[in-house]
Order: sequence, then C-alpha cells, then structure tokens
Amino acid sequence: MGGCFSKPKPVELKIEVVLPEKERGKEELSASGKGSPRAYQGNGTARHFHSEERLPAPHPYPGAQDCVEAAVCHVKDLENGQMREVELGWGKVLLVKDNGEFHALGHKCPHYGAPLVKGVLSRGRVRCPWHGACFNISTGDLEDFPGLDSLHKFQVKIEKEKVYVRASKQALQLQRRTKVMAKCISPSAGHSGSTNVLIVGAGAAGLVCAETLRQEGFSDRIVLCTLDRHLPYDRPKLSKSLDAQPEQLALRPKEFFRAYGIEVLTEAQVVTVDVRNKKVVFKDGFKLEYSKLLLAPGSSPKTLSCKGKEVENVFTIRTPEDANRVVRLARGRNTVVVGAGFLGMEVAAYLTEKAHSVSVVELEETPFRRFLGERVGRALMKMFENNRVKFYMQTEVSELRAQEGKLKEVVLKSSKVVRADVCVVGIGAVPSTGFLRQSGIGLDSRGFIPVNKMMQTNVPGVFAAGDAVTFPLAWRNNRKVNIPHWQMAHAQGRVAAQNMLAQEAEICTVPYLWTAMFGKSLRYAGYGEGFDDVIIQGDLEELKFVAFYTKGDEVIAVASMNYDPIVSKVAEVLASGRSIRKREVETGDMSWLTGKGS
Repeated sequence: MGGCFSKPKPVELKIEVVLPEKERGKEELSASGKGSPRAYQGNGTARHFHSEERLPAPHPYPGAQDCVEAAVCHVKDLENGQMREVELGWGKVLLVKDNGEFHALGHKCPHYGAPLVKGVLSRGRVRCPWHGACFNISTGDLEDFPGLDSLHKFQVKIEKEKVYVRASKQALQLQRRTKVMAKCISPSAGHSGSTNVLIVGAGAAGLVCAETLRQEGFSDRIVLCTLDRHLPYDRPKLSKSLDAQPEQLALRPKEFFRAYGIEVLTEAQVVTVDVRNKKVVFKDGFKLEYSKLLLAPGSSPKTLSCKGKEVENVFTIRTPEDANRVVRLARGRNTVVVGAGFLGMEVAAYLTEKAHSVSVVELEETPFRRFLGERVGRALMKMFENNRVKFYMQTEVSELRAQEGKLKEVVLKSSKVVRADVCVVGIGAVPSTGFLRQSGIGLDSRGFIPVNKMMQTNVPGVFAAGDAVTFPLAWRNNRKVNIPHWQMAHAQGRVAAQNMLAQEAEICTVPYLWTAMFGKSLRYAGYGEGFDDVIIQGDLEELKFVAFYTKGDEVIAVASMNYDPIVSKVAEVLASGRSIRKREVETGDMSWLTGKGS
C-alpha cells in the first residue's frame, strides 16, 4: 500500500458507455444502507481467527443442500477484460474474465445496489459505475470506498470448455459480505476509565476506522463517541431524502456494535484533550484515558448572521431530526433555501414536490459555480426552474422577518422581499475543532487539522480524518487540501486504522462524489480546485454530458450526467497514476478511455 503512486503501470481499460434505464432515478434512495452482520467467509488475508470469534451465521457454513451449481457459459463466450451477469437460479452472479481466468462475484455494489457489470474493470478490480467503490476480483474484498461491505466470491470450475459456478443460496440473496472481524477480548471495560483506541466522531471516518481495526485482528477496547443521539448513519442521504428516519439511515444495526465490541457513546461531547497524559474530558466531567486517538469531529454548518437570525423555523441540516422537521413544516408552505451548493440544491429539489413554493438565494450568479463552472451550473439551474424553483442570484439575506415569533418573510440585499414560512441555510461549514485549541494538536488558520499521508497529526499516536482535516493529495503534487466528501472520509478512516497498527499505509484515493436531484444523478471525480477551463462533450441541454475540468494542459476533475460509467473510468485512470492531457479530451474522441488510445 506504501507508495501507491510509484510505478504507473500501462492501463488497459475496456468500457462500454451504458445509458441509464428508466429506474435509475431510484438509485440514491433505494438501498437501506444497512450492512449485514453475518460474516461467514474469510477476508482474503492469511490471518487466522478462532472459530468462536466468528459471528454465528444463520446456518453454519452452508452445506451441499444450501448450494447451487450450474454451467453459465462456454469458455469462449467471454474475452479477457469482459464482464457478464449470469443467472444461477437463486440470483445473479457477476462473471469476470481477466488474464484468461474466470472469477465469479456478487453482481451488485453493496453500497447502493449499482449493477457492477456496468462498471469498470481494470488492474484486477471492478469499480462501481455509480459511486466509485472498488472490489478485488480475486477475493471480492472492498478496496476503495464508499460503503462498508465486500462482495461474495463464488467458486468457478471449467469442465469440457464450460464454465461452472457454485454458490451458497444465502450468499446469492444477501449480495454483501461483511469481512471477518476480531471481537473485543479485553475484560468488560464498560465503566473503566481507559480504552486502547478512542475515536471522536462517528461519521464514516470514525466507523471505518473502528471496523478496519477489528478486520485487522485488533481485539482491544475501542470506544467511539458522537455528539449525535444516533448510532453512525448515512449523513449524505439527509439532504437528498429529508423524510428518512434514523433507523433507515443506520450504517450498521445495534447488534453489529455489540457483536464486535465497538462501544458507542452517544450525545457525548469532548471538551478537552490532554495529549501529555493521553486523556480526554467530556462535558459531563467523565474522563477517559486512551493509548491511540482518532479525531474525526466533522464540521458544523455556518449560520446566518443577519438581523432576525433568532426567528423560529430557520434551520441548518445536520441531523435526521433537523431534516424531518423541515419537511413537516414545509408541506404546502413557502420555503426559502439560502445557498446553492450541494446541500441547498438537494434540499430545494426534494421540497419542490412538498412545498407550495421553493426559492433559492445565492451570492454567485449560478448554482455550483465554483465547483462545476458556469455552463454546467446554468444547465442545472434550468432543470430547477423547469421544476418551479425560483432563483434570487447575486444577492444575500439582509433580514429575517417574523410574525408572532415565526418566520414570515426573507428580505434580500437587493431589497426584494420573499414570502417564507421555512428557511433552510446551506452556506457551508466550519471544522468542529474548537475543543482542540489549547491541546497542542496543530490546527491551521481556518481551524482544520493538518495531517500527513498516514493521517498522523503533529502529536504521535493522535490521528485525524474526515471533513476536519487537510492532507497531502498524492496526484496533485501533495498539495495540502480539505476534501469534505463522504467517500474520502471512509478512505481516511481506514488509513488511520492501518497506521495505528503500524502498517505504514498512505492515503492515495481519487476523490469521488455524487449528488441526486429530480431523480437525476451527477457524478464527480478528481479535485477541480483552481480549474481554468471546462471541456464539455455531449449535450448540456439534454443533461446528458461529461465535463472535463482542466488546469494548464492537465485534466484535474470530471463530472457527468447520464454518461455512466465515464466518471468511474476517469477515476480509475487517475488512480493508476496516469495523467490525462487536455488535448485527449478536446477532440471528442474517447478512444483513450476505452483502452485503444495512447
């Protein structure tokens, strides 16, 4: 894992651009996002676990009666680098041919259920077409994020030129495999004042760190603490589906944390960190000693500072409770969203069906302008306007006016007055690192925690990950950046855990994010900060396009709509260490992407 950028190998990429089917709109919300705590398959490593450490599966390892075997094709039916979904009676399997060898795996991405056959096969792994997660074709193991679970790997044998696949019926139906994990063997330390690993923050970074430690055989005490009242949940879904209930958003069920001895302290606020004595103090006075610490506190939404900011029914969205209250109050009423970034636009899109009116107020002249550029921003703005959203651009809120304490009007600097019963503020966030100010743990001028490639802070044994850090981005010349993406937090949590175990891992993930509005998905990979040109292929009007963001003569990011799996393809090229030149994308000739070009 060390120098994963050292030797760019020649990249052989095969791709078919598959246009979306009608049901694609359900993508973002379909999966419950729940993991299954049943682990009955090894995780591809040579480590040995004691049998009692395995979670009891519903049946012990499936016997012959629970297996199904069938011939699925002729050896010549697939060429090298090809993937195909094959039917096995109890479910489908992804069949992959790579270097003359056949592999059979689960066919759906465990994250949100994307069909992996439409993904990208390269360098011994398949990358999900929707959100970029990568799975090893030899083991089924998750190698890059988002998501928590791996794929099942099924047995393949060749007889008389026919390819046979054998699989357990249960695995075919489950579609996901939780890696084997160690359990906690330290004495029931429920009330003791010390823990081996303390993780502050229970978002993706904190949870993946805890799970990675257990997957790597770590069996000491792990305590995860969170300001939230819930177990770790899928926060990006909040703004895309404001009605979602905490149990629908949960990343793992309660039993999972019990089974693997990951203690979660909810509504627990750390107020001081004493690095000399390796101790943290909580708001209620509880003290906890640690030997390794992960700081993953995330960020807090910025609020408005205008006149009337204390008026009722003005919200930021941070928790399921916030999101649920907004929907309840917005039904049939007038709603104003301040900020046309990802959060604001997702909320506006969701509320168009529910609210009487939806208006968006934004300082820039187009939504997403800094992130996606003028032309893409304008095309998306048009899609919103076609859905009755009204925009007030290049202005900001100067006053919130109330009637009997409740919001009635939003007054803009342009002196327009907009009727509003509910206001949602999405104007960015600041790192939640105030509690570290006196700790001796380094913070930069904006309050972010700088870390190195191993997610190590300036204090030995103290790591940090997620939205609150800046880290060196390998493929942009190790420039120190802050990337508050869900997928990035997963990757950083894993690297932090590996380095707590002295495995010398380095962060080298290509950033990947997505948004969903009006049943359409926009995907994005790379790091586009400071782009100086945007090259667009396809049709912006039709919202079927791919946009390449370039700086000088290099492509630094890509965004697409209705053009899968091109963003995963570009992410895979960048992950292989190869750079993409501006001239390669200017011609409109995509052969370089299909592996036929240079």
